[in-house]
Amino acid sequence: MIIYNVTINIDNSVQDEWLRWMKDKHIPDVLKTGLFTRNTILKVLGDEDSGGHTYSIQYTCASMDDFNRYENEYAPALRAEHDKKYKDKFVAFRTMLEVIQ
Repeated sequence: MIIYNVTINIDNSVQDEWLRWMKDKHIPDVLKTGLFTRNTILKVLGDEDSGGHTYSIQYTCASMDDFNRYENEYAPALRAEHDKKYKDKFVAFRTMLEVIQ
């Protein structure tokens, strides 16, 4: 099992709107690809003085083949939509994790 983790620091000025948009639009669009079995939203605690809030959005998929298909077929358009909507209001990095136990 693979976890695709996207860590995002979002500017305070758009944080509430961004979180609603993620829950109502972006995450459902990612899950509609059929390549992920579930997702989790986590908030990083203790970063309030950074000028933003940091979240970890985790998506679980069965295999690297599923993830690679997502990356090739769906991710570019979904990322572009996010980047356009929140331009200059976030910093993100992505991590792949393999579930061992």
